[in-house]
Amino acid sequence: MMNDLSDLIRPEAVVRGLAVASKKALFQQLGLLAATAYGLDAKTASDALTEREKLGSTGFGGGVAIPHARVAGLVTIRCVVATLAKPIDVGAVDELPVDLVVALFSPPGAGADHLKALARVSRALRDGQFVAKLRGAGSKDAMYVLLARDEARDAA
Repeated sequence: MMNDLSDLIRPEAVVRGLAVASKKALFQQLGLLAATAYGLDAKTASDALTEREKLGSTGFGGGVAIPHARVAGLVTIRCVVATLAKPIDVGAVDELPVDLVVALFSPPGAGADHLKALARVSRALRDGQFVAKLRGAGSKDAMYVLLARDEARDAA
């Protein structure tokens, strides 16, 4: 099982124990994180997530959400990852509150690549053991290691 997202993420794009009370606040914080990690405009990034969310919740169950948007100014697909201090309601399909968020930002013209990245992230997050490890990680650095490593290499 490969959960190697190293091409999508940088260590500074991971945050643990983010304190937010609403989906709006969450998207603002994710925008700020994307700004810090990838030089995006924070408001543009959070507005893009908010716009996409109007089409339907990106909370896909089991306490996990994958908000995603296309954002001008990016040349490659990037993601930011956060665990939340307290789970929040994002209108997920299973109605469970969310405490693990992987936000995906793609360049405007990233069509198929955007969908492929989304599929990779959702595949990784459907792996219950992987999600449990992310939730249990003691630091953002430990979370980054989980996200950026290829488990097949460790088994060899």
